[in-house]
Amino acid sequence: MNRVRNLCLYTAQVLAVLAAFHATAHANEALARKNACLGCHSVASKLVGPAYKDVAAKYAGQSDALEQVQTSIRMGSAGKWGEAPMPPHPQLSAADLKKLASWILGLK
Repeated sequence: MNRVRNLCLYTAQVLAVLAAFHATAHANEALARKNACLGCHSVASKLVGPAYKDVAAKYAGQSDALEQVQTSIRMGSAGKWGEAPMPPHPQLSAADLKKLASWILGLK
């Protein structure tokens, strides 16, 4: 009986963690949508700019990945992914900038 109870508790904890992860990912996608990021990017396929999964793959394993992506978002960039430049987004708060960059890099 204790084994079944422990399994139920464990399952409930796992589901709670997954629900929290999903809620955070949804909030970060909403933040990207609010700031017009999804007009040029998508999670899985190239639009005007690269797919966010491709960005995550490019920076995977780099110790300064978060800083690099935050800088590209804040300052804009050109030539990293083709001819189309990415405009700067200076209006983003430091907290929102970190949320977006972390979300993008987590989309491996």
